[in-house]
Amino acid sequence: MAQIDTNKLKQAEAASAIVKDMITSAIEQSAANPTLCGEALKTASDEISQIQTLISDVQTQLQSQSS
Repeated sequence: MAQIDTNKLKQAEAASAIVKDMITSAIEQSAANPTLCGEALKTASDEISQIQTLISDVQTQLQSQSS
């Protein structure tokens, strides 16, 4: 039976909640401060890349265990 690294998934879950807040902030700043909006979106994008890596790591682990 495959063991899932739930710590990585919990990290991904927490980071995704932070990204949601960043995107909400970007929406709120979009009219008043396009610079802050752009910075929030860049940071959110970087976080999403890290989330994808965490999820990919777990998927790879599952695939290698099921082989």
